Order: sequence, then C-alpha cells, then structure tokens
Amino acid sequence: MYRTHNCGELRIKNINTEVVLSGWVQKVRKLGGMTFVDLRDRYGITQLVFNDETDADLSEKAQKLGREFVIKITGKVTERSSKNPDLPTGEIEITVNDLEILSKSEIPPFTIEENTDGGEEIRLKYRYLDLRRPNVQKGIILRHKTTREIRNFLSNKGFLEIETPFLIKSTPEGARDFVVPSRMSEGKFYALPQSPQVFKQLLMIGGYDKYFQITKCFRDEDFRADRQPEFTQIDCEMSFVERDDVLTVFEEMTKHIFKKVMNIDFPETFPRLKYDEAMEKYGSDKPDIRFEMKIHEISKSAKNKGFKIFDDAEYVGAICAEGLASYSRKQLDKLVDFVKRPQIGAKGLVYVKYNEDGTFKSSVDKFYSAEDLKTWADTLSAKPGDLILVMSGNKKETLTQLGELRLEMGDRSELRDKNKFAPLWIIDFPLFEKDEETGQLHAMHHPFTSPKISDIELLDTDPEAVKANAYDLVINGNEIGGGSIRIHNTEMQEKMFEHLGFTKEEAEEQFGFLMNAFKYGAPPHGGIAFGLDRWVALLNGSESIRDVMAFPKNNAGRDLMIDAPSEIDKQQLEDLHLTVVKKF
Repeated sequence: MYRTHNCGELRIKNINTEVVLSGWVQKVRKLGGMTFVDLRDRYGITQLVFNDETDADLSEKAQKLGREFVIKITGKVTERSSKNPDLPTGEIEITVNDLEILSKSEIPPFTIEENTDGGEEIRLKYRYLDLRRPNVQKGIILRHKTTREIRNFLSNKGFLEIETPFLIKSTPEGARDFVVPSRMSEGKFYALPQSPQVFKQLLMIGGYDKYFQITKCFRDEDFRADRQPEFTQIDCEMSFVERDDVLTVFEEMTKHIFKKVMNIDFPETFPRLKYDEAMEKYGSDKPDIRFEMKIHEISKSAKNKGFKIFDDAEYVGAICAEGLASYSRKQLDKLVDFVKRPQIGAKGLVYVKYNEDGTFKSSVDKFYSAEDLKTWADTLSAKPGDLILVMSGNKKETLTQLGELRLEMGDRSELRDKNKFAPLWIIDFPLFEKDEETGQLHAMHHPFTSPKISDIELLDTDPEAVKANAYDLVINGNEIGGGSIRIHNTEMQEKMFEHLGFTKEEAEEQFGFLMNAFKYGAPPHGGIAFGLDRWVALLNGSESIRDVMAFPKNNAGRDLMIDAPSEIDKQQLEDLHLTVVKKF
C-alpha cells in the first residue's frame, strides 16, 4: 500500500492514527535536532517530522532528500506545536517511523511553487513539472469540474453525446485547414475539422434532435493569448427550435455551471443587446458590461466649430472616465500613445478635464468654449472631477478604437473585477460583412446561418442590411459561445452560397452532400458552440487559455516539450507521395 490518505486530507481528528503517505518532497528544513519535510500531492501538503534523538539514521536519511524526490512514509498523526493557519493540514504533522525513496529527482529547472521563478518558455518545455504547481492544477481541476457539469446538464435535458469524424473534407470556414495527406489515395488530403458544423446539421437531418459533443477543433491561424491550433469546443444542436428556445436552454446551462462550479447565482434573465446597439454603446460586439463608461456620439455639437479634425470626420464619439480629471499631462500623453499603437491605429486623442470647481480644461480650448464643453459633458452625464476622452474619424473604426480605450480606462480605474461576472446575449448580427478591398461579401458567422425571416426579402435588394438569426454569449468582454438558427432548405442555402461568391459547381463540390441531404426532409434546427478553454480560463481568472490546457503550444504554435512540429523521415514522405520544397 502506497497510501492510506492523501496529503491534503488529515486533520486534528486524525491524531494518533497510523498512516501511509506518498508524494513529492516540496521542501526540507533542519531546525535543531529536528528535520521537517513538506510532502506534496495534488490534494495538498502535509508536514513530516523526523527526530534526531529517537531515530538518528532515519533523520539523516530525511536530510538527504532533494526537492521533487518521490517518497513513501509511514508514521503517526500528531498535533503540531507551531500551527500553520495557511495550510488546511496546518494543525497536524506526521511523526515518521519509516521512509522509502520511490524515485529520486534531479534539481528541477524552476521551483515547483505557485510563484515560480520559471518563465513561460521553460515551463512549457518541462510542462510535466509545471503541471505539479498548485495553481496550474487548480485550472486543470476546474476544467474537469466544468466539463462534468456540462455533461450532466445536457444529458439530463435529453441531449445525446455523439462523436463526429476528425478526418474530413477540406471546406472553407474562415480559417485555414490543417491538412493530412492520405497514403492510400495518392495526391489527396483529409482536413482536420475547424468545427463539427456540417456533421451536427446532418445529425439533425438524421433525426437526433438534441446533440452535443465536447470535441477538439483545429484551425491553422495566427496565435495570441486566446488562440491555439487545437482547442476544445462544446458543440450543441437542437431540432424544431427557434432562437428563444436555444437561448433559454443554454442560458440555463450557463447558470448551472456558475452555480455548481463557482457557487455563483444569476437570478435574473441575461440581458440581450442587438449588435448595432453594442457597437454604438461599447465599440465591440463582445462588450464588457461590468462597468458603464458607454460611448456617446457628440458629432452634432463637436462639428462646425473650426476644428478641422472633427469637422472633416464622419463620426465624433466620447467616453467619460469617472473621477480622472486629476490625470497629469504625462498620464494623458501615455493615453495618446496607447491609442496610436498599431493594434488600435488611432491618429490622436482629445481630452476634456471637468475640474472639481466646475471649470473645463481641454486640448481643444482654442476651438470650443466652456459652454460647448458643458454640452459634451451633459451628453455624457459627466460630473466635476471626470475626464472626457474624444476620438473621431470613420465611424466603424472610431467606435472600435473607443471600445479599446474604454477597456483600457476600465482597467486603469480597476472596474474589471475578475471575481464579478456579467453575461449577456448579443443578437441580430449582420448576415454578411463586406471585404472593403474586394467588395466581396463574407458570412459573419458561417455560410449555414439563416437570415431573420423578416429580412429575407432584402437578400436580393440590399444583402448588407440583412440581419442573421444568430447570437453570441458574452461574459466580461469574452465571446464564450456563438450560434444560430440554420438554413434547412436547398433553395435558401443556394441563395446564400450565391451571395458569398460560390459558383454552382463550387457549392456542389464543397457542400453537395449537405445540399442533397436537405432534399430528404430537413427539420428546422439551430445550435451553439462554446469555447471550453476560454470559458474555464474566465472562471479561473486567467488571461490565457494556455493556463487551463494540460499541454498547450506556445505563441508560435510549437510544443516545446515534444518538439513539434518536426520533420519526418524520407521514407514517410515517399509513402505519402510528398516532396518538401524548402525556401531559402
């Protein structure tokens, strides 16, 4: 027997109990005639004590233990004379009578502690060591709990968990496919799925009216903190439903997860915000509504005052940062530098200080009177002591820039509390978005999204005005999930492909199997897909989804631990009928 208890289990009630524990050595301390060892497993830490006087040989053996040695001990639970209130096991210790070294360890390349001295690259290289750290384990355990509750909820609602293939046909879905060469079909390739979208629609046609799957998806795209080449999706679909049916079920699921995993109640119905309103008020289709600071248009009162930048702009908008009129010139200059960053792309920023004495000080005092600035303040419901920040330009770009500035000011004002969660639904997205360079329409969600019934007649006359029967779940400025009511008839799907620039031949080649399936009685259906990694990262208070993935890639898409991607040998290439052409 390697253990009778784990290292986080024993308490004062267990005093005088004979126990066997196994785990990793966290720390060894020699104090006078006593040697103390902290023994760790994923459940916690228990202090072991060795007494020089009662067993000098055993104590000497303990002193030779190194960090991360794996050991087994037997001993008796005793009360600690110097208790540690920071440890759940801090009232007891184990007086050891036998010690066995199960596995020795070299000195690890970084400390296996919550606040480690290892940078991300070296921790990813030795991920199996990083996984021992308590804060990493917390994220992995939280992921398990979340996944378990999702399965429980959906199963209890009558959903069936059904697997779909990983080796599929390459289809255009927005990102690049990862492709897999076929050895048996020379010159042909499989693709790894970006999502199970088409298969879940085929399952609806097959009569499985409630489907879900927690599955890997793959996208060959550029990386950032919330992107990985492989990620996990909670994929769901329902038949004979309208939008509100889907939102009701998955709002209930969201509440269930927060209650069961985080013990957080959401008694109210989640607010619903139309896409256009979200862009106008927050400059984003995934707004963080934990704080106000909404965007207000001031074009009417800002134009025709001789300030050319505003006069020539399509749009002038502003936000009010409460209580920040005391910002120094240096702080304001840093804000200007922030909005000029390439990621935001603004040309500048105008500020207005609404001073505590009721006067105004701005960077455009030459063009605007105190009465003009008071009009702006009234529009934004600003008070003395507040700071007004103004941007102008193309409306769409300026709203996005103001949205980024709003988030920055929310951070600076400490309004984005990680322990507070504010969910909402974004609805009524545009069905299409236009490529400004080519003029080509693209599906904002995907080609199978149904237009709103009330807008169908606009498809032929004004397709850009058509709204999609689509919806996103947003929490704290993160898009947690998105979905839509799907097209379920051939005629509408053909019209959609036509607007997206597919020829009939291309549509048939890419999606002929789906179009053919529609001919055999397709039910109205719709669904949603959630990003499990992003959801768990949010619950965990993590900035990056890498924190809650067991074996993530780095920012360049590399697995530093196993050294992937890597070259394959010549014979494998020949078997696959491939030749590697290197660019110099």
